[in-house]
Amino acid sequence: PCFLTNDDRILYLHWLGHYMREFGVALHAWVLMNNHAHLLLTPAAPESASRLMQALGRRYVRYFNHRHGRSGTLWEGRFRACAVHADAYLLTCMRYIELNPVRAGMTGAPGVHQWSSYRSNALGLADSLLTEHPLYTGLGASPAGRQHAYRNLFRERLEDASLACIRTATASGHLLASQGFRKEIEAARGVRLGPAAIGRPRKRMAGLENDDLPMLEV
Repeated sequence: PCFLTNDDRILYLHWLGHYMREFGVALHAWVLMNNHAHLLLTPAAPESASRLMQALGRRYVRYFNHRHGRSGTLWEGRFRACAVHADAYLLTCMRYIELNPVRAGMTGAPGVHQWSSYRSNALGLADSLLTEHPLYTGLGASPAGRQHAYRNLFRERLEDASLACIRTATASGHLLASQGFRKEIEAARGVRLGPAAIGRPRKRMAGLENDDLPMLEV
């Protein structure tokens, strides 16, 4: 577990906001679970998201170890992330993140879980950490209209195929996008951004930083 008390969660979010401002990162969705966090980010520069996560991780571990009388590492290695093609997957990723407590059996509805962005995106609760993505803003002409449309997205369960795509891309660091869009980017940049064909040697990905597009971190 990396969050044992509400004070832990409050301080994690406080430092998240601090380093978002320092490194130029916008946050669109988030959730704190007991032993991990999910963040959907848009960095202002290619290195911004990585710098945010590194600084936040170091600061929080120092606090957590001191607060709970422990030593050593807290996170299991480097954070995992993937670039996201927003047009195809941004709203799906927002739902994926905010439904995590439901899938984990922690609550029966996303709005019951206090430590996520759902109550802001769907119910209008103020959250100074969040920046509305244009695709979210496009859901309605007014805040109430956007929130209503966003809640309606949660009436349908996330498809297993979408869940698998998000998890696979995040675990591997591949671009989360439709196959057609991914192939266009691969051809334009001369790099592979998805799984290699069976039997072909694996090439090192280069030329497209994970931070070039909105990021999903788990």
